[in-house]
Amino acid sequence: MPTKKKPQATPTPERRRELLAVAAEVFAARGYNATTVRRIADEAGMLAGSLYYHFDSKEAMVDEILAAFVDELGQGYDTVLRAGLGPRETVEALVAESFREIDRHRPAVAIYQKEAQHLASQPRFAYLLEAQAKFERAWLGALERGVAEKAFRDDLDTALAYRFVRDTVWAAASWYRPGGPHSPEQITRQYLSMVLDGIAVRAAPPHERL
Repeated sequence: MPTKKKPQATPTPERRRELLAVAAEVFAARGYNATTVRRIADEAGMLAGSLYYHFDSKEAMVDEILAAFVDELGQGYDTVLRAGLGPRETVEALVAESFREIDRHRPAVAIYQKEAQHLASQPRFAYLLEAQAKFERAWLGALERGVAEKAFRDDLDTALAYRFVRDTVWAAASWYRPGGPHSPEQITRQYLSMVLDGIAVRAAPPHERL
């Protein structure tokens, strides 16, 4: 009689998360196009065929990594915008949320920075363009409200300020490492002290307020 094959165990959510964490590090370090399923499997200590038991392609893996990141970031931004903060406080909270996301999803942020524009041309990744537009509205809304309410300088180019803040915040994914010498909160405080003092309306000197 032919020997019956033993059914494979159903992949656990924990194992999927472990494999996605490995894949995210490889994608972030090598780039999407240069990464192969075999390379991810090697880093995970398994055969490439076994990795296909969990994911049908590297595209599926990067999709799951990016979707989880942009969904969590979007929820975090929504929470900030619903808090009813002033414009300066909103910008501060958006910066803080961004650095927290870098702490939680550093490889995903790096992938997003490098690959989003290329991947978004594929129907499967159309949500990346929607996410980019949503994030831009959040930042521009806070900056424009700050100008209107005189929390920020009236000559502030909000579109340029948004690009500057966006790029300098997310660039931290290239050097930040969780558990390093600076916590997300410390980085946020330093970043805000350097940036916001340059765009916030300055109080008049005491002798001018008399």
